[in-house]
This record gives sequence, structure tokens and C-alpha cells, in this order.
Amino acid sequence: MSCYFRHMKDVFEEAGIEVGPDNKKGVDRRIHEIVGVTYKDCPAAWRAVKEEINDEASREAFVKRLKAAK
Repeated sequence: MSCYFRHMKDVFEEAGIEVGPDNKKGVDRRIHEIVGVTYKDCPAAWRAVKEEINDEASREAFVKRLKAAK
């Protein structure tokens, strides 16, 4: 679970999300939903997230969706 979180600290900061033990699983589920990947398929989720955040416009859209999913 959430093997890619360490690479997303700046994205979480932009979204105003502080990931901790109490909400890590929920945040992970939301990210999987946002990128359309079956929950617990960490490698596929990370590939999809990388595509989402690779350019400024896509990144902004991803951060907005992440904020809205809080």
C-alpha cells in the first residue's frame, strides 16, 4: 500500500493533505479512484500518477481532484 507516497510529498503539500497513519489508507484509496486503478495495485497506480503529474496543467488538475476528494 502507498509505495509511491514518498515520491508525492510535494503533491500532497500542494493539495493541503497531511498524510499520517490515520488517513494513509483513505488517501491511497482516493488516489487509486482518481487514476482509475484497482485498489492495492500500487505499481499501476504509481505509473498512472506519474502520467498525471508530468506536466504543469495535468498536475494542477490532479491536485484539484485530490483536494476535492478529501
